[in-house]
Amino acid sequence: MEYWLIDTNEEGGMTGGLLARPGPLAPMQPPNAFVTTIGVASVDDYVNKCQAAGATVAMPKMAIPGIGWQAYLIDTEKNIFGLHQTDANAK
Repeated sequence: MEYWLIDTNEEGGMTGGLLARPGPLAPMQPPNAFVTTIGVASVDDYVNKCQAAGATVAMPKMAIPGIGWQAYLIDTEKNIFGLHQTDANAK
């Protein structure tokens, strides 16, 4: 999967990533303009916590090689959000 890092290169600045939409939109479905991603100590732990609170997995944990681990979930209001764990050894 292609994934591009975004960095303002400013101390305390914002960082992020960009990837292509993983599938086509359904008819009459408005596109999501962004997905908020939350930095966590353990993607596995937080996926479990989110599922216990009613979230479902939209895209399972995946490696961003040399950067970390990422997973996407859908909350109970149907919003997609990401979880990110920094890990330079991710493969």
